[in-house]
Amino acid sequence: MTGMLSAPILTVSALNRLARQALEAALPLMWVGGEISNLSRAASGHLYFTLKDSDAQVRCAMWRNRAQLLPFRPENGMRVEVRALATLYEARGDYQLNIESVRRAGIGNLFEAFNQLKDRLAAEGLFDADNKRALPRFPRGIGLVTSPAAAALRDVLVTLARRAPHLPLVLYPAPVQGADAAPRLAQAVATAGRRAALDGIDVLLLVRGGGSLEDLWAFNDEALARALRACPLPVVSGVGHETDFTIADFAADLRAPTPTGAAELVSAGWHAAHQEIAVLGPRLERGIERRLETLAQRLDRASLRLVHPSERLRQTRADIDARAGRLARAMKHRLEQARFRQTALGLRLARLQPELSGTRQLVAQFGHELQRAAQTSLRQRRERLETLASHLQHLCPESVLARGYAIARDSRGRVLRSVGKASAGMAVDVQLADGTLHTRVTGTGPDEVGQKD
Repeated sequence: MTGMLSAPILTVSALNRLARQALEAALPLMWVGGEISNLSRAASGHLYFTLKDSDAQVRCAMWRNRAQLLPFRPENGMRVEVRALATLYEARGDYQLNIESVRRAGIGNLFEAFNQLKDRLAAEGLFDADNKRALPRFPRGIGLVTSPAAAALRDVLVTLARRAPHLPLVLYPAPVQGADAAPRLAQAVATAGRRAALDGIDVLLLVRGGGSLEDLWAFNDEALARALRACPLPVVSGVGHETDFTIADFAADLRAPTPTGAAELVSAGWHAAHQEIAVLGPRLERGIERRLETLAQRLDRASLRLVHPSERLRQTRADIDARAGRLARAMKHRLEQARFRQTALGLRLARLQPELSGTRQLVAQFGHELQRAAQTSLRQRRERLETLASHLQHLCPESVLARGYAIARDSRGRVLRSVGKASAGMAVDVQLADGTLHTRVTGTGPDEVGQKD
């Protein structure tokens, strides 16, 4: 009696806690199959249901963070397989299963069939990396095997329009789900390979959006895998999500995690080239602008050194006129100085009142002679200037043309100084004294002037 009184007394909470710990330690995560009943979807997003068979049942709970990842919607009467932890709900002392994941019944058999087919084809060498074909860096066109109604088609179109809008895309339609999906997919792959040259494609995409294992089962077909390896084009598979793997992924030359990823892989070369062009384009424009600016400056400097003959003649005439003016002013200044000196000497002589009539006459004579000499020198210089001006006028292009000569220029206005610069059919402008002849060269020959028979 004393021992019984000294034994520890557990609370109900402590008892249930010990029972939960013992249950979870004894039964780790496991797969349990049964039929869903009494399904309840709480406002919080949690799922509550009963999993039963013909002889027993067990309560189940699946929390929202797990339930929202399900690839299908559970319903009452559905046969499923759950991966769960056996536990105890301490508040009520109820035994239940905490669900980690749910799959439809039979998925385990599908996985087994998948692994067996994968191992068998791998043993044949169908998936060997040495047999994989490299993708063309700059494909001319892209073939696409998928359903016209699939979301994957839209993903591929959007991606290619963004990265390589110039690439043509040829669709080989086939269902991606259903009983006849696998043979029709294999047929579409074979058609794409047979029509590749005609359709202008050199790479093939096999794509489908995500789904359950049953939804993707058409891509786990042996005939499809062999069609992919027999295709003459390199094939990129983009089936499901990143975590989804199919036999087609192993048989293809390259696997992409998603349909969008497949489109990015085949357009990688063009996309990189566009980015490189976007970088090099402005650099090229800047280089061309700098070169043009340099050439423009050289042209401006050269144009400053070029003077038209008429302008050069005008400048020469202006220089002659300026020199004649300066000479006339200098002679006038010298005469005025001589007169001033003469007057000054006369005044000095008048002040001194010498009897120098003979000297005065001599001085007057010298003055007249000096004036005549100055006038003679001025006339000679003026005649020389007029002679020089006449020579310049004789040498100007207008005078040369008036004597029967002509100036031949090419279509760019350059003077032709040799027949070697002309060719048959070339347009030549011939400037004469009273106008210009627009001619075309029919032939060239040596100068026969002065030759004897």
